[in-house]
Amino acid sequence: MRATLMYGPGDVRIENVPDPVLKQPTDALVRITASCICGSDLHPYHSMDPAGGPARMGHEFIGVIEQTGSAVTTLTKGDLVVAPFAVSDNTCRFCAEKLHTSCTHHEAGFWDGIPDEGGQAEAIRVPLADGTLVKLPVAPDSALVPSLLTLADVLGTGYHAAVAGGVNQRTRVTVIGDGAVGLLAVLSAKRLGAQQIILMGRHQGRTDLGRAFGATDVVSARGEEGIAQVRELTGGHGSHVVLEAVGHMPAYDQAVGVVRPGGVVSRVGVPQYEDAPLGFGSLFRRNIRLAGGPAPVRAYIEELLPDILDGTIEPGRVFDATTDLDGVPGGYQDMDDRKSLKVLITP
Repeated sequence: MRATLMYGPGDVRIENVPDPVLKQPTDALVRITASCICGSDLHPYHSMDPAGGPARMGHEFIGVIEQTGSAVTTLTKGDLVVAPFAVSDNTCRFCAEKLHTSCTHHEAGFWDGIPDEGGQAEAIRVPLADGTLVKLPVAPDSALVPSLLTLADVLGTGYHAAVAGGVNQRTRVTVIGDGAVGLLAVLSAKRLGAQQIILMGRHQGRTDLGRAFGATDVVSARGEEGIAQVRELTGGHGSHVVLEAVGHMPAYDQAVGVVRPGGVVSRVGVPQYEDAPLGFGSLFRRNIRLAGGPAPVRAYIEELLPDILDGTIEPGRVFDATTDLDGVPGGYQDMDDRKSLKVLITP
């Protein structure tokens, strides 16, 4: 079969690799019908060490069950399923607490830690299939597939930011970042009833989509100017909850600058810095709390799925480009150049 491999910074290739096979009784083999490129895939695209050898790419996909191991009981051949970006058994003590990214099963983990597997491919072996995969009540060619695919990562990640931050009807929210996760954090804050949602972003096409998702205000300025504008929009105090969806140090500094005393900074952007100023001056003195982390998206799928099925939300609007596997290297470049927001991959 064909799959996406990254050899180093800017070096993405589509190559033939061995077909996946069942290794454990709890495995399933899935023929991938839709996947995508994630903003977090651009981090290794910038900085991957070629000495580590080629890496299989992709952690968001929908597909059809082709074969199941003898211990799989909830899935059968022909089922259409969505896979979260973390494998989990959905039964351990942490999964029961809706923290699937800390599943204690020895086969659990993130897709980039599972050798020879990746979602930007024609097929994949899914460990712990009963716990990881969620059946979808639509056909593979449904118009809802782009929105359903966001359940694998970006919608669940944006929603986790809002939930971890405690967004409710009484909160003023600032979202930092106009990428797919930031825009779906806006949608999530709207779903949870936030009274004000300020989107900090600089790309009009994206911020226009943010307004459609529920942003009440847009601030394009960065640094001290941007902080001042957010504080003016919030009566001088700052936002109750700041959803940081970038992961770079300037975004963290901006988050600390716009959060109000007693507020929450909820981070879901993969951190690209080794440490952050967590001392007296930045958080402690103002009773600011720090929340967030890698989203346990498996915990949110059943909650968010009905809203997609009935059309209440349309998170698939973050996909503004579509390609087949041959176009994936160009898709990476287009996302890196900000020509595309998020690229959908179809057969």
